[in-house]
Amino acid sequence: MAAISQAVNFAGISTDRRLHRPSLRRSAVVINHSTAAAEKRPTNHKMEAAAAVAKAKKFLEEEENEKLSLEDYFEQAESLIKSDGGDGPPRWFSPLECGSRIFDNSPLLLYLPGIDGLGLGLILQHQKLGKIFDVWCLHIPVKDRTPFQDLILLVEQTVRSENCRFPGRPIYLVGESIGGCLALAVAARNPNIDLVLILANPATSFAKSQLQSILPLLEFIPSELSLISIPYAFSLMTGDPFKTTSSGLEKGFQLEKLYKGLFKQSIHFSVVADILPRDTLLWKLRMMNSAASFVNSRIYAVKAQILILASGRDPLLPNLEEAERIRVALPKQEIHLLKDTAFLPKCEIRKFDESGHFIFLEDGIDLVAILKGTSFYRRAKFQDYVSDYLPPTEAEFKKICEPYRWISTATGPVMFSTLDDGKIVRSLEGIPTEGPVVLVGYHMLLGLELFPLVMNFLTERDVLLRGLAHPIIFVRMLEEQLDISMFDSFRAMGAVPVSASNFYKLLAAGSHVLLYPGGMREACHKKGEEYQLFWPERSEFVRMAARFGAKIIPFGVVGEDDIGELVLDYDDQMKIPYLRDLIEKGSGVGQLRTDAEGEVANQIGYLPGILPKFPGRFYYYFGKPIDTAGMKEELKKRDKADQVYLEIKSEVERCISFLKENRERDPFRSLASRTLYSAISGWSAEVPTFEI
Repeated sequence: MAAISQAVNFAGISTDRRLHRPSLRRSAVVINHSTAAAEKRPTNHKMEAAAAVAKAKKFLEEEENEKLSLEDYFEQAESLIKSDGGDGPPRWFSPLECGSRIFDNSPLLLYLPGIDGLGLGLILQHQKLGKIFDVWCLHIPVKDRTPFQDLILLVEQTVRSENCRFPGRPIYLVGESIGGCLALAVAARNPNIDLVLILANPATSFAKSQLQSILPLLEFIPSELSLISIPYAFSLMTGDPFKTTSSGLEKGFQLEKLYKGLFKQSIHFSVVADILPRDTLLWKLRMMNSAASFVNSRIYAVKAQILILASGRDPLLPNLEEAERIRVALPKQEIHLLKDTAFLPKCEIRKFDESGHFIFLEDGIDLVAILKGTSFYRRAKFQDYVSDYLPPTEAEFKKICEPYRWISTATGPVMFSTLDDGKIVRSLEGIPTEGPVVLVGYHMLLGLELFPLVMNFLTERDVLLRGLAHPIIFVRMLEEQLDISMFDSFRAMGAVPVSASNFYKLLAAGSHVLLYPGGMREACHKKGEEYQLFWPERSEFVRMAARFGAKIIPFGVVGEDDIGELVLDYDDQMKIPYLRDLIEKGSGVGQLRTDAEGEVANQIGYLPGILPKFPGRFYYYFGKPIDTAGMKEELKKRDKADQVYLEIKSEVERCISFLKENRERDPFRSLASRTLYSAISGWSAEVPTFEI
């Protein structure tokens, strides 16, 4: 066992992380993990939140280094095989490009490789992962024949040792293919350790795999003819070896470029022959078979938090079907609902319909962005949606915005704000850039105002709004009821579950908090209720805001009636048996204000039936900020807080009335008039609106 767990120093590569950052094209290194230092979380939550925000900003502003590619994978694989001769026991190494973390208490990430065994499968992800994780990769030399059960013991020994050293932090197991089986096996044997499993196309479905068909063939091929197995191995690494060639022909690429592509592939063939020679490939396939059987007989014991990444174009494994099977087979966690108790899998699935087997080697896959969107990143036993939050990078922000950009194009949002002297301007100049700030407003039907609002704040004022969102965005629903992946962009952009504690943490961190007192009751209102406020009678947020001297900015927004007509509301759907069953089935999940009275207590969610209209325009109006600095003692009195609360509500209603009245004077309210103006004046020109 000592031989298995030893570390190795690859030839010619420095192991001292105190040295300057090396070229990204250099191979991976091992560090002395036994002497790594980590700090505990601060006990003062306000200090912790402020520190987290500062470090997150550093993460957001730091320039991205040169990105690695599949070409780098093959280069480093060749160098790695030459340096260790393909021999020796399995061991851990830490890539050099993973040596710059922004958190002192970053969790440990153990990468468990797929069929290649090299441990380089995350090479395209190293730079970003290294900022938020302590990354260790498992390297299994080409000639190594360690059985699957011994690999379990190796990983288990590391997991238990690191858990003893840092019992308060989770350990991430990122397993790909066979590595996914290895992660599940370790989790099944260690149910009391806080593990987070990221499974990429786990090989638990090997019995249904096309790989079964080549096992007999490989067994009878003489070693001298092992080159016959290379196409199979190359397909494992990169998919169809001629796929890029055929796509190049379809796109009209120059013949010279195609020849260069084929030449590169021919070079890669020789590297693949070194990575997976016939005997190694045969050993790995047999191991995959035994690993799948081992895990499937013990999956009932897995209690870890799990995220499955399933590819839709993997010719080797039926991943989409298998992900659902695993989710159903896993033990259920108890979820308390309003009317009942449900038992749901502690597992989420993200599907990538266009991806192949080795998903992490594809350019469009960003594991850090996936973890942000799924809220799977945490640095302690429990998720802290404030201090654990990582703002999106510029590239991530663009990718998140792309699917929603049509909303801004169709609605031509106009935003007004109020300066300190009371002047109304067409911009967000009146919004303070220093927090804490609480923006309190009206929630349009289905929250359609959110995307233009969040995007404009970030692009115009460099302010990231942290929305207090309904728990339904974070609570796993029944799969046939709601696919929670549709909310990934909300979580990536900073949404947190609405609660008093999260509100407190956001204010303590100096955030800009987006708050809708009307909640789901406004966002899922009925016919004839547009632009009506359904707020609770109690001043739920005023005294908390005053405690931190926050500025409260009331705002109104109109335009939902310009883009659609509500034709099937809650009352209508409750008369249709099928729709009524769906509403009642999910009525208890994430319920809020169960002790409240009146309309605001009716927080049952549903999807309204909307008949689209030829798009009009969205209008936003932010009133003058109400500064609560110095009012902490005064607003401790309930009557004083209620008075300020009513003033805020009245101001929101005034903002809505102002917009409804003045939009009638906007000559560019319709999409047609705005399109014509842009065609004449230029698409980058700001389209005018009514005079203030």
